[in-house]
Amino acid sequence: MIRISGKNLTNLAKVILGKLPKPRFASFSNFLDTEGQIIDQGIALYFQAPHSYTGEDVLELQGHGGPAVMNLLLTNCLAAGARLAQPGEFTFRAFLNHKIDLIQAESVATIIEASTSEAARCALTSLQGHFSTRINELVSALITLRMFVEATLDFPEDEIDNINTLKINEKLLQIHSKLEQITLSAQQGNLLQEGIRVAIVGAPNAGKSSLLNQLIQEEAAIVTDVPGTTRDTIQRTISIAGIPVHIIDTAGLRETADIVEKKGIERTHAVIQNADMVLYLIDINQNRINSVDPIQQALPSDKPQITIFNKIDLINQQPEIRELAKGPAIYLSAKTGTGIELLRQKILDLAGWRSRVAGEGLFMARQRHLEALKLVQSHIMTAQSMTMHEFQLEILAEELRLAQDTLSSITGEFTADDLLGEIFSRFCIGK
Repeated sequence: MIRISGKNLTNLAKVILGKLPKPRFASFSNFLDTEGQIIDQGIALYFQAPHSYTGEDVLELQGHGGPAVMNLLLTNCLAAGARLAQPGEFTFRAFLNHKIDLIQAESVATIIEASTSEAARCALTSLQGHFSTRINELVSALITLRMFVEATLDFPEDEIDNINTLKINEKLLQIHSKLEQITLSAQQGNLLQEGIRVAIVGAPNAGKSSLLNQLIQEEAAIVTDVPGTTRDTIQRTISIAGIPVHIIDTAGLRETADIVEKKGIERTHAVIQNADMVLYLIDINQNRINSVDPIQQALPSDKPQITIFNKIDLINQQPEIRELAKGPAIYLSAKTGTGIELLRQKILDLAGWRSRVAGEGLFMARQRHLEALKLVQSHIMTAQSMTMHEFQLEILAEELRLAQDTLSSITGEFTADDLLGEIFSRFCIGK
């Protein structure tokens, strides 16, 4: 299909089709070149402004689909006055013509990029405007409070009584509560889209490759009794409850003189730094409870960590979860799969996934949305502090204004041009 959008497509339609089709009807048509010769036959759809995706006249030509004939048709469209679209230009025009807001525009790209069906459904919710509605409700509440605060500024300080203070506090608490609900839903939606990066680390022969194979249910990594078999990182993506989990099997950590194995260990440390979560695998038969663990000491303390005691099948132990100082510990067998479901659920728990919230309906949020919501929360908390000690209305009013502007940047009502360029440059051609 070839899609053309512009302010007036009457002349171009007459060159390509010999006529302007009836709006919003599928017409069987001859596709012509600039000399009037038939190139192909197919379906023509014409949408008259403003009743189209972009808000402009839109002409869609659906041919037989062969690359040669479609390229010929495209060449003649360009000769008739059209030009090639930029990445995301159709959606960008829809945004500029107020057919959709910025959240909905980004949702188009998110639907295309979705790696799970749950993520696609969540992105569709945002495209339908649910996320935008929640943001706009919050903006409306902020505007109402700003009107009250700035009206109060017109009165002398000695006339500001406790009634006004209590009313402002009440409104701020309501706004803060709504903001927390939106942020939680946005975080869950972002998790559906981005997923989490999980690094499997441990000493050689602890069973890291077996654990990877067990999680992804295929033989992606070679498993042998020879220490140091895994020399490089192996990455696979699985879906747990709709969440994309990017699992990376790494080289075993130990002192070695092998140059190739050393390179693999260097990559392991790099993977750990970039991971969102670490699975530290220990052979339960070689674990020394009171001994110093150099691998454990080298792991970053700022990342969620699950300690896995593997090979419980060799000592006839049942799978279980315990809580350690460094976080949860799971006893399982990577060889037989016993306890793997406990691990899957604990990965979701540590990632922050809340199935109850998911059931209430999520909307897809990108990292910039989360950063904006975090900034809004900071402004609201500062505004609340202005009412607790000295009642500083001027500063409070400014914090509310900044919070409103930040929220408006999410939907695109108040957005810098360079941000728009960054967003739409990531779209594919034709969207």
